[in-house]
Amino acid sequence: MGETSADTGAPAGGVGPAGSLIPEAEAAKLLPFLASGARADLQAAAARHVLALTGSGPGRTLLAGQAALLRALVDLAVAPAPASDAARALVNLAADPGLHDPLLAAEPGLPARLLGRALDPQWPWAEEAAAALANLSREPAPCAALMAALAAAAPGESGLERLVLALCTPGYNARAPLHYLGPLLSNLSQRPAARAFLLDPDRCVVQRLLPLTQYPDSTVRRGGVVGTLRNCCFEHRHHEWLLGPKVDILPFLLLPLAGPEDFSEEEMERLPVDLQYLPPDKQREPDADIRKMLIEAIMLLTATAPGRQQVRDQGAYLILRELHSWEPEPHVRVTCEKLIQVLIGDEPEHGMENLLEVQVPEDVERQLQQLDRQEQEQCE
Repeated sequence: MGETSADTGAPAGGVGPAGSLIPEAEAAKLLPFLASGARADLQAAAARHVLALTGSGPGRTLLAGQAALLRALVDLAVAPAPASDAARALVNLAADPGLHDPLLAAEPGLPARLLGRALDPQWPWAEEAAAALANLSREPAPCAALMAALAAAAPGESGLERLVLALCTPGYNARAPLHYLGPLLSNLSQRPAARAFLLDPDRCVVQRLLPLTQYPDSTVRRGGVVGTLRNCCFEHRHHEWLLGPKVDILPFLLLPLAGPEDFSEEEMERLPVDLQYLPPDKQREPDADIRKMLIEAIMLLTATAPGRQQVRDQGAYLILRELHSWEPEPHVRVTCEKLIQVLIGDEPEHGMENLLEVQVPEDVERQLQQLDRQEQEQCE
């Protein structure tokens, strides 16, 4: 839900539902109809008009200079009787990084207000609230504001715990699927404080997320969870725990990459039980970006010598070998090749065993970046 659809017209100034040009003064005239106390039908019509504006770059630019209107839109989107188009308009505005500063300036409490609605199990537009938060949290400043809102939850209650509970509980909100809590959590997991929560062994959060790597009903939720797990794998101090029996993350990362291959008995015995004798109709993860994130998560787990050995011992090479033969997307195949090279290559020399801590000289780093760009161009 990067942006929700709206009927838009000419790409100049702002546009109305019928495509007519909207000067700034005319846009400001919408404010009384968005305000609290206005007639519901007029509020709905004004919100529909704003939604149309948010469907184009010029329309969003126009709204960026209307602080009072943005504030009224937020109030209407989270009101006890919300206008659905107001909520959708917020999703579109939050999808534009250039609108983040104006939105937060107009309503500094926006992240906290949206969070309250997204986690309200009775709120009918909770999915839109979650999508707006997922869009906002892509940028550092709104993400920091959201982390502050999560930390300011009720005493004795963790905001992140509530978010994970909503994400992992089927039917948490009967009127909203809450798939966008997945990418929201993924964005938050780029921050050390969020990873510390997720990787707290006493909370068992990662274990609750693992089954969602194969969630069948939503690519958005599945991709958000895989992105979260990948971000957690940057914390190499936790690799032993993640790969060990208390979490056993590797089978959950490998299973979506596995197909219906018929391995020999000797090869089959090297695989974790959950990857043995898969049915002939077993399908790989259909989304190329998610497949790439799964491979990247495993790559991160091979950063240390013990991690590389554990990944090798669980037969990851066999799954990756078959994936490489099948993979139709060049950029995913290149990522798979790099991981295979780590698994079958020689161990780094003494003092360079932790690949995440190796200091690469600037000239070498520039050369590697150039090679990566060339690879990307070849893939395209």
